[in-house]
Amino acid sequence: MRGEGEAVDPRGNIAFAAEVERLRQLNVPGASGRLRALFDFLADRGADAPPASQAEIAECVFGQTDSEGDDATVRVYIHRLRKRMEEFYAGEGERPGASRLTIPPGSYALRLEADAPEDAEQMEGVPVDQPGGRFRSRRTRLAGAALLLAVLLLGAGFFAGRATEAAGEAPPVNALWQPFVDSSRPVLIVLGDYYIYGEIDPVRPEEGRLVRDFRVNSPTDLVRMQDVDPDKFANAEDVGLNYLPFSAAYGLQEIVPVLTRGGRQVNIIPASQLEPDMLNYFNVIYVGLVSGMHLLEDINFMDSRFQVGESYDELIDTGSGQVYMSDEARRIASPAYYTDYGYFARFHAPSGALVAVVAGARDTGLRGIAPLVAAAEIAPALAKPAADGKNFEALYQITGQQGADLSEKFIVAHIRK
Repeated sequence: MRGEGEAVDPRGNIAFAAEVERLRQLNVPGASGRLRALFDFLADRGADAPPASQAEIAECVFGQTDSEGDDATVRVYIHRLRKRMEEFYAGEGERPGASRLTIPPGSYALRLEADAPEDAEQMEGVPVDQPGGRFRSRRTRLAGAALLLAVLLLGAGFFAGRATEAAGEAPPVNALWQPFVDSSRPVLIVLGDYYIYGEIDPVRPEEGRLVRDFRVNSPTDLVRMQDVDPDKFANAEDVGLNYLPFSAAYGLQEIVPVLTRGGRQVNIIPASQLEPDMLNYFNVIYVGLVSGMHLLEDINFMDSRFQVGESYDELIDTGSGQVYMSDEARRIASPAYYTDYGYFARFHAPSGALVAVVAGARDTGLRGIAPLVAAAEIAPALAKPAADGKNFEALYQITGQQGADLSEKFIVAHIRK
């Protein structure tokens, strides 16, 4: 760890060491605890050290000497530390034109990056390899996020209003959702969302297009990909947009009226804005596709018997080795029947939050699973562990045709830790 009286890191990067010390003195990563230990571990490796591995962090920071594979704890704390620093630099720590510490996406390393100039708003469309190149200002991105939140809150108000106005006609609460209704904690519904960027031809801007790339989940990811593959991303531009799949609206339509009985209010945010600390205050319900879970993907699959396969179309039962593959993407354009999967889980997070996940591998799976878990009468395979207060998860096969969910079949349920 950091040596006593050390002024610079072992590699002599004075600017890096000075910024590290500033964040330590201001307790940005905390005065103590795991987040501080993680920050110190990454900082003491130096400005130019190769990224640490999950196993190294798991052992040196968390004392998990038997961690050989994918470690969700490491990913959760890396995400939390990255967000803590981003919030600091967006607020009290902002110094226009000064460098800042970052944790690049997909990398377990602390790096010093030059900040954008104050007049970034005037530089839209300037490639990142030119001085001051940033495609969109923070102001534009925040405006887009605010618009998305406004739309979500409007939708929540609509559904909640319908449930309240219906008085005694609101759907009954089944055993899956009764603990959420009974709890004194407020409910936070998290919707799976996706970042998209624009490709703008400077000669023919009218021929531009919007692109969804699973490697690019934020403006920071976009900048990184422009550095890695400048030819492919030469015309890429952050346009401040995230999108929600239509199936999320169908999921909300089924679940929100159940939760708003008696005038109870719910809060709604996109998954990209969920922070780990929110689980200290809210019970959380995810509605969306497996691929849109963001932080909740780590939290959910930490103690799950399922894991995501090579693509988000695959769910693998690690106990049986059975692979469940959605073929909606290949067949949705034809009149042929196809198979998709709907997933439900309910469990307690370490913070004490009650968490539920209503997800589909693709849209048909989500449209099929939502009414099943919101119904007054649910399948015995769900009702028994729910009534017993167990942590559990279940998988359904949904048969679809051109986006419509036609039938469902229960596949398996597992008790979680």
